[in-house]
Amino acid sequence: MTSFNGRTTLITGAAGGLGRLLALDAAAKGAYIIAWDINRAGLDALAAELPGQVATYVVDMSRKTAVQEAAARVLAEQGHVEILINNAGVVQGRSILDCDDDAIERTFAINILAHFWTVRAFLPGMLEHALGHIVTIASAGGLAPAPNMADYASSKFAAVGFDEALRVEFKKQGLPIQTTAVLPYYINTGMFNGVKTRFPLLLPILDPEDVARKTIRAIEKDRARLILPPFVYGVFPLRLLPPVIYDELTRFFGISSSMDEFVGRT
Repeated sequence: MTSFNGRTTLITGAAGGLGRLLALDAAAKGAYIIAWDINRAGLDALAAELPGQVATYVVDMSRKTAVQEAAARVLAEQGHVEILINNAGVVQGRSILDCDDDAIERTFAINILAHFWTVRAFLPGMLEHALGHIVTIASAGGLAPAPNMADYASSKFAAVGFDEALRVEFKKQGLPIQTTAVLPYYINTGMFNGVKTRFPLLLPILDPEDVARKTIRAIEKDRARLILPPFVYGVFPLRLLPPVIYDELTRFFGISSSMDEFVGRT
């Protein structure tokens, strides 16, 4: 079991949305929070909510050198990190031909490549102290993509694979490091403003506070994977069907039209 009490917990994308809620919930469990984000104002607001319990760093997660420099500062100023939550993410919500080239690269830099840089920076300290937990905030889009999210879904497929690769690597080497992957459907944080669901009882737009609570609980219980809502688990057997049937089912359940009215953050 992973305890947050007294643990140094680094959360990327912590200035707003799910990251902020994870920081508040982890802090309520006794964690000392290291919050990374590019949004200085949001970090200042979080620091005001958690006086004396958070250290904030302005970090551009799309730049490898910025991530590595921030990690070096954290190790020098705060010591080793015990719980790492890779949460920062971005989405364009455009068709493949309408996607901006630079934005595609930024999506991959933030949504998956940054995971490599943070893990490579903080894993040695976890191993030295024989204690660590690495959390990957992926997406149900990393199992079943919708149209108009080729860059986002591809990066989240990679995040799911990254988590699984870490898990099997750590187990094979007998390392005392836990991993948890979180794969939520659309969360009502503003990042996916405008998305629709055809069957809200089966595929609801998720409440961010609920996702944060369940994520913290999954980490505490050392769960390898958390998928929300449970209906998304049905993707695994559906993958065994011929693509023509699978595609028709995603159309029926409204997944293929869920991004039609996407506007994102404004």
